[in-house]
Amino acid sequence: MIITTHDPASGEIIAPDEENGKNATYTHPLVPRLVTVESVQPLGARMVRIRVAGEDLKSLRSVAAEDHVKVFFDRDEQGRPVLPTVVGDRWVDGRSMTSRDYTIRDANPAEGWMDLDFVLHEHGVAGRWAGTAQPGEQLALLGPRGSFRVKDVFDWYVLAADETALPALARWVSGLRAEAKVFAFIEVNDAADEIVLDSPAQLQLRWLHRGSSPAGSTDLLEQAVKAQPLPEGEGFVWVAGESMSIKPLRRYLKNELGLDRDNWDVDGYWRRGQADHDHHHDED
Repeated sequence: MIITTHDPASGEIIAPDEENGKNATYTHPLVPRLVTVESVQPLGARMVRIRVAGEDLKSLRSVAAEDHVKVFFDRDEQGRPVLPTVVGDRWVDGRSMTSRDYTIRDANPAEGWMDLDFVLHEHGVAGRWAGTAQPGEQLALLGPRGSFRVKDVFDWYVLAADETALPALARWVSGLRAEAKVFAFIEVNDAADEIVLDSPAQLQLRWLHRGSSPAGSTDLLEQAVKAQPLPEGEGFVWVAGESMSIKPLRRYLKNELGLDRDNWDVDGYWRRGQADHDHHHDED
């Protein structure tokens, strides 16, 4: 994983908009990017890693594990990707375009490539595209427009995610320092969806299998987080997945555990029955 707080174009340090001892918030130039599929790598039974490359990625800023880009699936009459229109710092044609948010699994701006992990399924435009993607295909991206970076200053981390947030969790644990204790829970269909996670940290990983239950319909992540004894020292709890299934954890972390707001984050990446859910509007 390559995460740097230096601008890839100028080499200068990217200054955060806001910062404290535990986290930092950044705003990046909103840049449309045209990229080309370089490779498609299967991960488990229902996920693929697609590496895209191009000159437009050499200006990419990505300083946090949850950084994401919008992936566009619109084509013109010649079958070419349609780039989004940006005026100043605003994307102005959003309602007329088909896009989905995807976490940057890894990236190297100096070499001009980025890895995106896609869950394969037939009921969504992104999953269908990823299931047939071939090297040489072009794709339009936008962003990232900002970053929220949790600093690696905690003694321990509890990280919980379903497969939609697995790329962010995997990127996060790959960059933690060796002395950090990490308790990770990942919900997937079954053992065929499990993948290898590399981390220099003291990682204890538990896979949660929902079996025949529909994605987003269980409380597996909620119960796993509540059952995890918290070690001594200061920690950070991060949970991401289906919005409604993990919502009770907001109240639990805030009211029952009494954690400081800078020590936890619960992020609804998607919502059952709703396409293109805007997780930025989820309330903590």
